Amino acid sequence: QVQLVESGGGLVQAGDSLRLSCAASGRTFGTNVMGWFRQAPGKERECVAAVTWSGGTTYYADSVKGRFTISRDNAKNTVYLQMNSLKPEDTAVYYCAAGDIPRLGRIATMTEYDYWGQGTQVTVSA
Repeated sequence: QVQLVESGGGLVQAGDSLRLSCAASGRTFGTNVMGWFRQAPGKERECVAAVTWSGGTTYYADSVKGRFTISRDNAKNTVYLQMNSLKPEDTAVYYCAAGDIPRLGRIATMTEYDYWGQGTQVTVSA
């Protein structure tokens, strides 16, 4: 089992920045990918960014490219999502997820992830 705990959400204004953190514990050696997903009210959950623990592969949704940066600290088993130039449409619950994904072409596929955090709310006001 892997436990994931997110932190760093909050209420900000458009144009502001936030950094989300996801601390992983447990059998993390059984995972090779960490992802950040978000779900807005009435919408499907979507992958916004993902990274392999090796750092060799990253993914960003088109909607966040150039604004969000995913990074990881392997020593701390922690993944971060730096979100800059936030927009009201970024408002959502953000979830951290971990998975063992052999085919990295599926790194953005929600069903490939086995472990999920409880989510953290990000609200961006206009």
